[in-house]
Amino acid sequence: MKKAWIAALALLATTALRAAPADELAIAAEMNDGRAVLALLLKGVDANQADSRGRKAIFIAVREESLRALDSLLASPQTQVDEANAQGETPLMVAAIRGSLPAVQALVKRGAAVNRKGWTPLHYACSGPDNGVAAFLIAHGAELNARSENGTTPLMMAARYGNSDLVPLLIKAGAEPRAANEQELTAADFAQRGGRDVMAKELRLIIQERQRAAKAAEPAKSAN
Repeated sequence: MKKAWIAALALLATTALRAAPADELAIAAEMNDGRAVLALLLKGVDANQADSRGRKAIFIAVREESLRALDSLLASPQTQVDEANAQGETPLMVAAIRGSLPAVQALVKRGAAVNRKGWTPLHYACSGPDNGVAAFLIAHGAELNARSENGTTPLMMAARYGNSDLVPLLIKAGAEPRAANEQELTAADFAQRGGRDVMAKELRLIIQERQRAAKAAEPAKSAN
């Protein structure tokens, strides 16, 4: 029994020693200490290991907008830029919803995926302060009509949560205002539920115009 306790204590001590470098990396990321981050990585600290609180340095750097620390992390080929957190969010998604354009630019430059199955960085950008993030993602190939698990599109999120410039930006780029999610709600319905009556009215007018245009095009197709 005594030997078992000694073995267990030894295992705990070993685990604590392993966790310590990850904690140091997390603190350096939180403090935006790019030099400390780089030094720890050069010592062989795993950039992707969670600290004792379950946090990964790249997510800390993005959330705290610690851009110097983020640059040091992204300079390491070991750093996984598309690994999702417990909520299924990638670092790019977190940067997008925070409207942190410099972080978004750095992550995309490093190769972070702009498109993914389900909720995408563009969905997230359209739910936050934006600061040019949505336009940047669109310019880098973001899927305008991407569907989340329940069929929600970025335009729907912009209509309810985003700033007023996002809806016309998305529609001009090619977003489909007639799309509906699993609850049969369109972007106009999202705007209405968000108390944005003027936007909802404008979206319904656009939907009506597109429906009329689609009907007008049907006879021409039949004739051909």
